[in-house]
Amino acid sequence: MSTPVAVDRPFRADLLTLDPPRLHGSRCPRCATTVFPPRGFCPACRSGAEPDRVALSGEGRICSFTVVRQAPPGLEVPYVLAQVDLPADGVRLMAAVVSAEPEDVVLDAPVTLETCPFGTADDGAALLGYRFRVAGPEVTA
Repeated sequence: MSTPVAVDRPFRADLLTLDPPRLHGSRCPRCATTVFPPRGFCPACRSGAEPDRVALSGEGRICSFTVVRQAPPGLEVPYVLAQVDLPADGVRLMAAVVSAEPEDVVLDAPVTLETCPFGTADDGAALLGYRFRVAGPEVTA
């Protein structure tokens, strides 16, 4: 008898799908405000109407960022933590951004969504999270 193979999966299925990589948010049916992460109410108009689940664009731009140089054990430093605007959706979110070097990250740089290892589930499956990568042919990290 063969042992079932654990399948890689998102660390939270309500936030992320893998193929293709997409973040999920919610859109208010009353005022059309889109938010990430998904919520059960609209923070803009306070509507209690059931929000629609929406797939967000995987393309964004860096609004602001910092280079983190001290972190808890287990996190490799330095790394870039940024606010990323997804203009197609009107959403701003916080995420790690990778590039060749942290010093190469600049304001308004275009970024694309990608998945990354986040941990391991009890069944041995890889749990995947998300980050953004600075777009451009010269970026290799």
